[in-house]
Amino acid sequence: MGNRVTLPAGTTLGKASDYGIDVNLGTRAAPNYQSIRRMSGYAPTFPASTADVASYDNQGDPDEDVDGRGFAASFTVQGNRSVSTGLYLPELEALIAASRAKGEAAVLDVRFYHKPAVGAPNPNDAGRADVTVEITRGNTGNTGIESFSVSITGKGGFEPITNPWTGWATNPAPKITSVTPPSRAAGQQVTITGSGFMGATDVKFGTTSASAYTVVNDSTIIAVVPAGTAGNVNVTVVTPAGTSPNAPYTRGA
Repeated sequence: MGNRVTLPAGTTLGKASDYGIDVNLGTRAAPNYQSIRRMSGYAPTFPASTADVASYDNQGDPDEDVDGRGFAASFTVQGNRSVSTGLYLPELEALIAASRAKGEAAVLDVRFYHKPAVGAPNPNDAGRADVTVEITRGNTGNTGIESFSVSITGKGGFEPITNPWTGWATNPAPKITSVTPPSRAAGQQVTITGSGFMGATDVKFGTTSASAYTVVNDSTIIAVVPAGTAGNVNVTVVTPAGTSPNAPYTRGA
């Protein structure tokens, strides 16, 4: 027998996969968020910090106020690696590095949000938090894919943010956050960092294409500076999804 209680028009049933977490690969002041790809089993919690406010008037009954809320989550992520470098995807590399570090190096800036398969994202279901990381290798058998069980625990409270989800863009437009090191001359290599680099068809220094380039992963390109004069030039990455905004760079002599 079907449901006898109708739902409002335009209602859809949510899916277990309607959530995402991004790792900040940049700085807090200039974030470069990379979504955690091939994630599953996302289970968030918002543990309370409480204060005992019981008095004689409670006659022995407990009475606690919730002073704040933290953020914690667990999830599973597949271990996808670059065949050319051996490195995991950059967001997984960041998680693993934090899980093996101490002090400030053990802290990651992450954001979490609702990202539905259909319809608008929940504007009230998104936040940002500093977290520490614990990782366990998930599949230790003789067969099967490599996976990791990840637990993240917030340091302090979480910050509600505007939901960043803009839809399921298969190929997001490229974006450059840095070109390093500075002052490289023609024939020398630079590292271009950003996002949306997979499938890049060109890397330009001004109007001139790089002499050569290698797409290491979605967030890193190694490029060879083409012939040209020393001075300021705009670097761009071209993919089928579009051309990145200009990234200023100073060429060497």
